[in-house]
Amino acid sequence: MLETEDLAAFADRLCTASAEAILPHFRTDLSVGNKEQGGFDPVTIADRAGETAIRELIEADYPHHGILGEEHGNVRLDAEHVWVLDPIDGTRAFICGLPTWGTLIGLNRHGEPVFGVMDQPYVGERFYGDRRSAWLSRGGSRRELKTRGCASLSDAIICTTHPGLFQGAERDVYLEIERTVRTARYGTDCYGYCMLASGQVDLVIETGLQPYDIVALAPIIEGAGGVVTNWNGGSPAKGGQILATGDRRLHDKVLAMLAGAAV
Repeated sequence: MLETEDLAAFADRLCTASAEAILPHFRTDLSVGNKEQGGFDPVTIADRAGETAIRELIEADYPHHGILGEEHGNVRLDAEHVWVLDPIDGTRAFICGLPTWGTLIGLNRHGEPVFGVMDQPYVGERFYGDRRSAWLSRGGSRRELKTRGCASLSDAIICTTHPGLFQGAERDVYLEIERTVRTARYGTDCYGYCMLASGQVDLVIETGLQPYDIVALAPIIEGAGGVVTNWNGGSPAKGGQILATGDRRLHDKVLAMLAGAAV
């Protein structure tokens, strides 16, 4: 079993390597590709270079581990340990010059998230979690993360990528929830989850996520005392419809509301 201290030290190396590959492209006139026909799923040289840097270190240090990556495919997914990578979560923010993107590096053991880090190298924030604890490293200091109590939906602050991503019954129930909460913020990507772990927001609802969008974030949320599941109340490891809350009481209430739209 890998120890948290060893994983955090290795994650620091991965984050440093990815940042060196990504940051030279941030707020520059870079070319943007599109991975989705009939829509817009942007990708840049920074996405690909960041994942390459991470994968090279994993292959060198943990050659028997698997890798699931957004940009360069998957290897050894049947391994006990599988790294789950999103070099730039929030590529739309990245290409707009907004610092609300982050590098997500997660580790699954037997298919379940056990460790994760979200790195934002431009602002110098790095969030870690191992399901039992979570912390933020910034400016050479470390601060433990803890979600805040919020049992009432009317008192909650919610984050989501954008309401337009919800369709049909999903959209109906999401809009019902948004009308009830105190306020909503869009376009937060991975930062919404990390702010939940930091006790700044209370609720994140998403749909259509891939494993690399959530695996790194789940151990951070849980380590800070929060709850993250799919809309059926199961593991978030495969992505899809995701609900994260800082307070289990709120999670139970919102999960009951989402049940009719769960797939």
